[in-house]
Amino acid sequence: MTGRILIVEDEGIIRSALRRLLERNGFEVTEAGSVPEAQQHLDSAEFNLIISDLRLPGEAGTELLSQSIPVLIMTSYASLRSAVDAMKLGAVDYIAKPFDHDEMLSAVRHLLAQVTPSQPSAAEPAPLASTQGIPGMLGDSPIMQAIYTQIKKIAPFDTRVLILGESGTGKELVAKALHQLSQRHKGPMISVNCAAIPETLIESELFGHEKGAFTGANTTRQGLIEAADGGTLFLDEIGELPLDAQARLLRVLQEGEIRRLGAVESRQVDVRLIAATHRDIKLLVDQGKFRLDLYYRLNVIELELPCLAERGEDILLLAEHLLEQTAHRLSKPLPRFSKAARQALLDYNWPGNVRELENRVERALILAEDAHLLHPQDLQLVSRKASYARPEAQATHQSNNTANPFAESSHDEAHLPADDLSLEDYFVRFVRENEDQMSETELAKKLGISRKCLWERRQRLGIPRRKTSVTR
Repeated sequence: MTGRILIVEDEGIIRSALRRLLERNGFEVTEAGSVPEAQQHLDSAEFNLIISDLRLPGEAGTELLSQSIPVLIMTSYASLRSAVDAMKLGAVDYIAKPFDHDEMLSAVRHLLAQVTPSQPSAAEPAPLASTQGIPGMLGDSPIMQAIYTQIKKIAPFDTRVLILGESGTGKELVAKALHQLSQRHKGPMISVNCAAIPETLIESELFGHEKGAFTGANTTRQGLIEAADGGTLFLDEIGELPLDAQARLLRVLQEGEIRRLGAVESRQVDVRLIAATHRDIKLLVDQGKFRLDLYYRLNVIELELPCLAERGEDILLLAEHLLEQTAHRLSKPLPRFSKAARQALLDYNWPGNVRELENRVERALILAEDAHLLHPQDLQLVSRKASYARPEAQATHQSNNTANPFAESSHDEAHLPADDLSLEDYFVRFVRENEDQMSETELAKKLGISRKCLWERRQRLGIPRRKTSVTR
């Protein structure tokens, strides 16, 4: 985003620092130390935004509110009263000094997006797109960049993909991206939630039936697999598929043909299958609840999606996008997150992942008393440091806290690992000895930490995940 900005600030140090911040981020900036000086610049050039201090020598910054250009007011008093008064007089927003750089940039981009014709406005939300060009997906963190790279490599081929990840991490978005980037993008994509169809109807829904095949089958019906012919079939929550349906699906994958319930002849189908589950599918195999041969047919390529808490600054990126989309959908003014709210978003553990983030943003937008800023209390977040650990880590803390060298209260000598290893040495040794046999979830559970904490320690200690490690 580009834009011409006029800064009106009598303190030279603040004015210069703000100018450098904005110019580093691609904005064209002009400075003024007073209202009369600002008026001279306004008479000779066009600007998209004015950032003005409230208290200036001589005339106050509110004198600039008569301009047709939006004015962002800065106030060193950080008082809601002075800010509200400025808003009543026509300021489009306010920010308290000393301001946070990210908060200032967020406010500037937000305001320029509303007034710059080349940018989408609040009435026309920006489409969801990542820097890697993956349709429908958003995120710039290293862990998501790796996912995008895999999607681009996998998509052109008809190979089967098994997508793993917690509920709400975007498994269906990955499936859609794989379809849209494939040679089959002009064909249909049929999505089926196996957990949402009653067990007695699942075979009829997937494979179809002939008239009279069973009581109530009054007409011949095409199944969803046939409907996906020439395109992609996405089976979400495939771990919930009954064993009988698993056997029929296996034949589809082996022979490329399907037989409707009650039919005598089979039909050829050309379908690319993508499956997903949040469950430990290898455990289901061990328990006899999922066919081993089907698992190997499905699991040609495995993609494991990170939980939201592992994605770092992506949380803020997603929150901003969801806020914009929700404000547009609800026809409400578009606020922004305060500095404290942004920190609260980063500190929270997000057990419900992106789905929970979307819900909390919508609730905050509806219930917030401040129409211009969302605060931590609007989001109703509790820091992970207080009481929210991810479920697997929380259970381990409760049952193994005294024996676990990574428990928060076990950093004294009595709980150090054997062989006089430091905690970091123990972590490195344990991960390297077990990462080929355990998934990231299992490693984190054994260590009594969250997956995010495991990922952060890997980055800090220089032990990235091996490509050959087990993922579940």
